[in-house]
Amino acid sequence: MPAVRHERLDALNYERIHAMLINLLVWIIVGGIAGWLASLVVRGGGMGIVGDIIVGVVGALIGGFVLSLLLPGTFGITGFNLGSLIVAFIGAVILLFIVKLFTGRRAAS
Repeated sequence: MPAVRHERLDALNYERIHAMLINLLVWIIVGGIAGWLASLVVRGGGMGIVGDIIVGVVGALIGGFVLSLLLPGTFGITGFNLGSLIVAFIGAVILLFIVKLFTGRRAAS
């Protein structure tokens, strides 16, 4: 009997790790796209792949937080879909405007 229980736990752990890795990949993809789009809008050019991903992922957190305050229970990062991309994009734009405000940099023409 203990061997059967062990096999179930191993399968459950595998499913959890698999889901976690897929979610991480989705965050990176959505963050990269949102960060790239936001940097085009705010700065006039991309920030490089790593910079775009970081801006997009942090922007997704900011966007989810801000929109959950404005419209509770209606927005969030729920996977790779248009709604998640919009939330991440809004947050990334907010983040870039804040960074621009403190650094005093102007958008490239």
